[in-house]
Amino acid sequence: MLCVRELTVVFGGVKPLDTVSVELSAGVCGLVGPNGAGKTTLFNVLSGFVRPAGGVVEAEGASLLGMAPHRRARWGLRRTFQQEQVIHALSAYDNVRVTADEVGAGDESVRESLAFVGLGTTDRRGGELSMLERRLVEIAKSVVVRPRMVLLDEPAAGLAEAETERLVQLIRQIPERYDAQVILVDHDMELVSAVCSTTAVLDFGRVIALGPTPDVLADEHVRRAYLGTEEVF
Repeated sequence: MLCVRELTVVFGGVKPLDTVSVELSAGVCGLVGPNGAGKTTLFNVLSGFVRPAGGVVEAEGASLLGMAPHRRARWGLRRTFQQEQVIHALSAYDNVRVTADEVGAGDESVRESLAFVGLGTTDRRGGELSMLERRLVEIAKSVVVRPRMVLLDEPAAGLAEAETERLVQLIRQIPERYDAQVILVDHDMELVSAVCSTTAVLDFGRVIALGPTPDVLADEHVRRAYLGTEEVF
């Protein structure tokens, strides 16, 4: 479970997160909202890249704010980014190996995570992989070595519908297979609806909705904030 209480981030005179409080306990949870709502800022706080002005962040009872970023990785926090982090000069294996080295894992863990995403036999370099395959490498990096919390930041960006469906199947498996919670940020509401049991909505740095995903996405306040209309997702 992720528990965030009164979390505030201040950049100059701007508050990208303004006393955010939210509890997410489902295996796969969505975090959505319009551009500039504070989603990536929240991920950056969870990852240790941004220091908040105040608040509490706990995961499985552990205080994440009390850990340096490398300690969070060893604790089990994994993350993908909007801009993929695949190193084009390295093979798919070596890309995952870099993450494994950071958390003290061996070759078996690397092979297992690549097999999970369906890239167990490839030795091609990152620059030779398709966009989908590079996304799969990112997923493999996010599950290597006992993950506890996996933060997926727009993993389906730029993918075709059939390719996104492959991600759907993988994301659904992570909580049961790895006993890890997944928090997903994405603008693809079909993806969010397909994998997220619970969804929280941010707008201007505040939580405006939280609950079962179908109910949240049907909420008129969410539709107005997200689209500026009452169009149904």
